[in-house]
Amino acid sequence: MTTTIASDRTDPHPARPRRRREWWIAASLLALTFVPVAAGAARLVDLSSGRTSENARFFDLPVPIVVHILGATTFCVLGAFQFVPSLRRRRPRWHRWSGRVLVPAGLAAAVSGLVMAVSDDLPVHDNAALMWLRLFFGTLMAVGLVLGLAAIRAHDVRAHQRWMARSYAVAQGAGTQALVLGPMMLFVDQPGSDLKAAGMGFAWVLNLAVAEWLVRRSQSGGQSDSRPGQSRRRVW
Repeated sequence: MTTTIASDRTDPHPARPRRRREWWIAASLLALTFVPVAAGAARLVDLSSGRTSENARFFDLPVPIVVHILGATTFCVLGAFQFVPSLRRRRPRWHRWSGRVLVPAGLAAAVSGLVMAVSDDLPVHDNAALMWLRLFFGTLMAVGLVLGLAAIRAHDVRAHQRWMARSYAVAQGAGTQALVLGPMMLFVDQPGSDLKAAGMGFAWVLNLAVAEWLVRRSQSGGQSDSRPGQSRRRVW
């Protein structure tokens, strides 16, 4: 009897430590998106303050810029909580309804980014290579969202998770780019166009590699949200 009681007290809730670890994922993603969200908010304040010589080029495309900032902020902040498996399993209705917000927000961010990439004059420290990188990864993000939506409507949970993770990884590129390019500015006042393009491209590829590893590791560990007998459950 004594041994049984001691054992029960040792680990009364074995799932709680795992849930705490899961929430660190969301916290880390929110921390990663802090810099681009703060920069986006500053840009909105700048646009509302009136046209100046410094922000004149942003007034040429005010609608895509505002749509991009609001869409990307919503997608990155709300999307961080989609990476908590216990939350998805315990709150499936919340997961579905938040997805109905995330997909339009992500598409708005991706499409507006593509519009800015081809319509805006290249800044001094940008080049054609960076423009093509933005077009490629922006298209990948939009296609990933469409394929992720199609997968969940076809009740393919694993494909849905992979495509949504890839799109989110692209969207979080700005946060990783700040970490990559920030240290460069300690050694050079402003990275040249080639160095900037290489750093931003590396950040996108790094995010995609990490997302691919994490989602496949989660699925191989049996943490997919699919359950026996639920293959025809309403998912959207």
